[in-house]
Amino acid sequence: MATFDVSAARAQRMEALGRSWSFTIDGDTFELPTELTRVTARALRGLDDNDVDGLLELLLGKKQFSRFAQLDVTMQDIAAILEAYGKETGLGLGED
Repeated sequence: MATFDVSAARAQRMEALGRSWSFTIDGDTFELPTELTRVTARALRGLDDNDVDGLLELLLGKKQFSRFAQLDVTMQDIAAILEAYGKETGLGLGED
């Protein structure tokens, strides 16, 4: 039986998706990771289910989140971003 090569599988995913997924809002572009580290996943689990800012800050990082927080973004905008992000990366965040 062949051994599953995690590094090769990761390289294929990175080739297909790239290292980041981007979205634009009000002319400003932001990037989210296409893969989450265990550390990030653990931090996400520690957030309250309603902590949208905490989720976004973890995914965007402090520098990008600081820019993002200055925009007039609705919860519907955020839901649309997370839905598209989940569909394109397989990281269904915010789903039950």
